[in-house]
Amino acid sequence: MVGFLLAVLFVVGPLSGATESVITGSVLVAFGIGWLLLGALSIRYTASPQRWAFVPGAAMGLVGLALVVFAPRAPTMDVLSWLWPPALLVLAVWIFVRVRRELPGRAKWLVYPVVVVLGALAVGGAFETLSAARDSATYPMTGQLVDVGGRRLHIECAGTGDPTVVLESGLSEGSPYWGRIAPAVSSSTRVCVYDRAGRGGSDDAGAPQDGLAVATDLHALLENAGVSRPIVLVGHSTGGPYVRVFAQQYPDDVAGMVLLDAQPADAFTALPTFPSAYSSIRLTTALLPSIARLGLYRVILAMLPSDLPAPYGDIESAQQSTPLAMSGQRDEFAVLPSTLSQAEALTSLGDKPLVVVSATVDTQEGWPEAQKTMVSLSSNADHRLASGQDHGSLIVSEEGAAISAKAIDDVVAAVRTGGPVAK
Repeated sequence: MVGFLLAVLFVVGPLSGATESVITGSVLVAFGIGWLLLGALSIRYTASPQRWAFVPGAAMGLVGLALVVFAPRAPTMDVLSWLWPPALLVLAVWIFVRVRRELPGRAKWLVYPVVVVLGALAVGGAFETLSAARDSATYPMTGQLVDVGGRRLHIECAGTGDPTVVLESGLSEGSPYWGRIAPAVSSSTRVCVYDRAGRGGSDDAGAPQDGLAVATDLHALLENAGVSRPIVLVGHSTGGPYVRVFAQQYPDDVAGMVLLDAQPADAFTALPTFPSAYSSIRLTTALLPSIARLGLYRVILAMLPSDLPAPYGDIESAQQSTPLAMSGQRDEFAVLPSTLSQAEALTSLGDKPLVVVSATVDTQEGWPEAQKTMVSLSSNADHRLASGQDHGSLIVSEEGAAISAKAIDDVVAAVRTGGPVAK
């Protein structure tokens, strides 16, 4: 009980919002303290000293301290995930045997549940590691990995024609969720999907990336992959602020833009409930990598149906289940205030074609009004209300994807003709 309470205090207190290794390490330290207290107090106050409790106490405490001090990133934690589940299972079995032999009377029944939890965590960790390895074999990466300066980003392009369309995913999403839209757009022009650092097939960046870092990565990716510019940028959700930052930094590379229910750059002031929601979600996202490491997030996603066609839905679910994906979500959310602030710097696209598509279902307070303001970014713009569509269905549902693809095609056509965007 002491270990559990300490773990909760660490996670919601001084270490809230920390990385996976620090969160996991602090929990291990907390439970290590619990075992050490069991050993120490039993020696001092009982006639049945439980010196064996110092073994799990020391093991968990030392491993936890190492994780906190060295703070390895998700790729290193992936390697360690082949080692810790069997080690934890052996430790759980050893504890069970010692408890059964040495704890007197009913006291052992207070410890048995802890042993069961340790065993379940070991099984869950092994399940996640093996499942991730199976997914890698089942869904081999397509497209290519392109160096952007010591790291590689995944990009995949299809179709022919100019301008090239580049699709920017929302927060925590990867390239598979464009599985309906990208093929539709590729019939009329070249379209590219890519994964930001730490998502899908792309390498981890080693630190959280704000909008400027994402824009720098994308610029290097397009250059090194030989993608012709200027491009039409398409951003969904938080992908909207990302493409706005890119357009501000590299205006000559942008021919037009499509914002699909994009997050307002002024979300902290335009959306009344956003500041409080951000604080709550910020804490939650820090816990997700550790939860995913135990296979729990994979089980949850497996129970949720996907509107994406095969194989995109399966690939998205596989990628979203991993601790690496959850670490990317945590990092992106951690620097979201900076990203939004940087996006506000873009105040005008001039007369470059722009289409703003807004969902009409389940919108939060202030969202419709904030969507309208984005139209003023260009003197050649159109605002379209996607009747019957919510934030996610604009991308994954057949009807919503058709609306989004039509908006992209209209901007491409306007770029080609140099005329007004279709109304």
